[in-house]
Amino acid sequence: MDIKHLQTFLVACDTLNFTKTAEKLQYAQSSVTAQIKNLENELNLQLFERLGRKLILTHSGERLRQYATKIVHLEEEARNAMTTDHNGGTLIIGAQESQCTYRLPDLLRDFKLKYPSLQLIFKAAHSDEMATKSLIEGEIDLAFIMDTKKINPYLQSTPLIQERLILISSPNHSLAAKKTVTPEDLVTETILYTERGCSYRNTFEEILTFYKVTPKTTLEFVSLEAIKKCVISNLGVAVLPEMVVKEELIESELVEVNLKVEMPLLITQMALHKDKWINPQLADFISMTKKYFKQ
Repeated sequence: MDIKHLQTFLVACDTLNFTKTAEKLQYAQSSVTAQIKNLENELNLQLFERLGRKLILTHSGERLRQYATKIVHLEEEARNAMTTDHNGGTLIIGAQESQCTYRLPDLLRDFKLKYPSLQLIFKAAHSDEMATKSLIEGEIDLAFIMDTKKINPYLQSTPLIQERLILISSPNHSLAAKKTVTPEDLVTETILYTERGCSYRNTFEEILTFYKVTPKTTLEFVSLEAIKKCVISNLGVAVLPEMVVKEELIESELVEVNLKVEMPLLITQMALHKDKWINPQLADFISMTKKYFKQ
């Protein structure tokens, strides 16, 4: 299969319109049609179904799309490996907001100082599932995942640090005065959640489900800072990693509620695709990361 034909096919999968595909690639429309037809003839499969003016990706087309994405990405990776010098190139890192804000800034700064000509791209992923999907599809080079220990056959993971998950409230909240708090005590409370898919939200929801607890009110936020501010204002309680609220606990703006539940430890892991080619810059980043977290 011609790599250019696969690239054209992937654009067509996104646009579902040969005219728009031609415009994006600056090809004649007849060229796009011919390339798709060549692929269909070569595979003896129909990749698109044409219903009047509407273009629909067939089941065979969807399957080819998955492989074409990997092939095109691998071809791009090979070109980058052959054309960039030792200090150049691009490194794409994925992580949740909590990692981006509280764990990685110093590491990324030191790495960028060491490789000033390298393009360092940081992609925030609101969930570990999103980061894992991006790794498997080759959209990022490396991800920091914060979750309980799980095995994924497609990934190679290195545990870096364990993290406590704690229930927090304002010092003025009624739960703050209690020696111990049971899950049942949360029935009448307002729970402030991160976005769906976030590992620590999933963990807390699983605990509440186990104890058959449904809180009176739940609110969802996209920002950790917003959650902390709302908890400080006594709007409700939240479960967050200890690192996220460390400063507020020291300043007594927040307090840890003694929840009578053994909360699982979250493990920050550095993850790569198991088949990922590790260039010198990525190898150095991995090494620097291990040293940084040991400190």
